[in-house]
Amino acid sequence: MLSENLSGALRAVAGALQTPVAAVLLLLMAAAAFLLGSLVVELFTERLRLRERLPELADSLRSEGRDVETVIRGSGLLRRQKAALIEITRHPALNGVMREALAVKLVHSEREHYEGLVRASDLIVRLGPMFGLLGTLIPLGPGIIALGRGDTHTLSQSLLTAFDTTIAGLVAAAAAFVVSTVRKKWYAGYMATLEMIAECVLEQLAETAEDTSDAG
Repeated sequence: MLSENLSGALRAVAGALQTPVAAVLLLLMAAAAFLLGSLVVELFTERLRLRERLPELADSLRSEGRDVETVIRGSGLLRRQKAALIEITRHPALNGVMREALAVKLVHSEREHYEGLVRASDLIVRLGPMFGLLGTLIPLGPGIIALGRGDTHTLSQSLLTAFDTTIAGLVAAAAAFVVSTVRKKWYAGYMATLEMIAECVLEQLAETAEDTSDAG
């Protein structure tokens, strides 16, 4: 008797979860579609505009008489990269160690920004199959009961719901996986570029400070 009551309670809980699980799957699909669209927008607004050759930019930064901030503004770097590098050139009161600490903080902030974008799609990659599996298993209980009663209509409806939720979860996860894979590759390149140019900027600023000190 107790076992039957427990089974009935679990069945009631599982049945009550069917609608929330379906709602979550719809939200995951919408979020995956949004991330896919944002990836396309990022491709045309930022990625395709990245036209900087690092050796030439490094040479320009090391050229005598060239203002570092002017060189950065005229480069083909991304907007966020320019903003971080220009921030390093400001605050003339900072000494070498403090400026290097500022550069490390800015680079870390940029890395956190990019990792946050990737985490959103990685979360969908993990949640999509989980909720898809939940949506698959929940309607199978009533379907099996209907099969025992010979109710093929209810059985077919349960199987259709199971298949639909499975597809929804996999589609959301697949789209998010594509976004995560592409962005991880892009952002790794962005961070390598930022770290390299930041080193060049710090080196040039240090040389400028030494020249100024010797002249004084």
